[in-house]
Amino acid sequence: MPDALRTLQELAPLVGLSGAALPTLRTQVPGPASLRWIERLEQTECPGATVRRANRVSAGGSSGAPSIVWAEALGANVMDADGNVFVDLCSAFGVASVGHRHPAVVAAGRAQLDRLPHAMGDSFSDVRRVLLMDTLARMTGMPRVILGSSGSDVIEVAIKTALLSTGRTKIVAFDGGYHGLTSAPLAAIGYQTELRKGPFRGILGSHASLAPFGGALPDLQGVAAVLVEPVQGRGGMRAPPQGWLARLHEAARAAGALVIHDEVFCGLGRTGTLLAAESEGGDGSGGLRPDLLCLGKALGGGFPISACLGTQEVMNAWADQPGALPTQTFLGNPTGCAMASATLDVIVGEGLPRRAAELGARWADALAAIPGVRGVTGRGLMLGLVVDDAPGVTFRMAQKGWIVLPCGERSEAIGLTPPLTVSQRLLDGAVSAFRMCI
Repeated sequence: MPDALRTLQELAPLVGLSGAALPTLRTQVPGPASLRWIERLEQTECPGATVRRANRVSAGGSSGAPSIVWAEALGANVMDADGNVFVDLCSAFGVASVGHRHPAVVAAGRAQLDRLPHAMGDSFSDVRRVLLMDTLARMTGMPRVILGSSGSDVIEVAIKTALLSTGRTKIVAFDGGYHGLTSAPLAAIGYQTELRKGPFRGILGSHASLAPFGGALPDLQGVAAVLVEPVQGRGGMRAPPQGWLARLHEAARAAGALVIHDEVFCGLGRTGTLLAAESEGGDGSGGLRPDLLCLGKALGGGFPISACLGTQEVMNAWADQPGALPTQTFLGNPTGCAMASATLDVIVGEGLPRRAAELGARWADALAAIPGVRGVTGRGLMLGLVVDDAPGVTFRMAQKGWIVLPCGERSEAIGLTPPLTVSQRLLDGAVSAFRMCI
């Protein structure tokens, strides 16, 4: 029997997953099987790539999260290698917005794998790619699409598009902003800037500068584009003051600069509207319209796929650049496109943006009433719980079966981004768990 198949059989469920179950713990957290897998991981993986033994027995590690090894997931539940069942209040960095292993998304992926797992990037397209781009253009009102494999990919291509379109080289981003760790996004990072950017300053250039998020508007003269998350994720689940984003758009237009919305984390229903900027008013069409829009994380329902969308005028900048193609080997991977189309169908068909708005408003009120909570930030089901010792609370929550992570420049908050399909029962359970852990 092949090793990979034998391993999957060894990890067969020790208890069933319902997708909406409260935590069930069979061992201490982390358990012995997780620790064995972590020891094996440490023999091969580059140090620093995964949070590991530093967080085994205390909250003193970099994230506060204990080293559990995932074996299976469904809905809002995750099972580790020891058979412990957790509730994932992160939805795996926002990826599982429709829930882990949504049956419609899995079925679309399986059907596509049986037919055509991979095509050939910019050389040959396939039907699924065309259908997905049609759907994205229709849903967002942005007529041109470039697909990628990660959030970093599409932020990188958005910045390149802005430079080509304007002939300028300067980018303005914001403190607390996180746009990925490839070169162009890293140059514009505003989240833990020195920690993440410092070692690589020698190759990142000086084209990006930072301004205060939600504060005084920067000088945009001579700037190619402003890069902004309408609601910040890793920076603390922060929404700017109402009207600030609209004023930023006005300032950019006046200066001839483009606006790039990074909705990789906050988009696709997470904040209570399909796109986070829809709640900002603006142009009368239900929200502010950027020149370039970046989506990712939740888009593939678990498959790595992302999209940069733009206006016809801005995207036409690529037409005269035959040697500078915005492409990659896995551009528009058919399996990813099939799963993304199914994910979008679920988000719209099940009314998940409205559900996020309604559940999030009630949950925010309940969280704010917990003794020791100093504030609740964010919008919809993208909330930040401001507490003392967020890494310690994170560790204690995991030991009770709840997966959360700190966020914010100084890890001053706990980021809460559960699946948009999460039940009220689990949200109520989380409130009770926080009362015990804070």
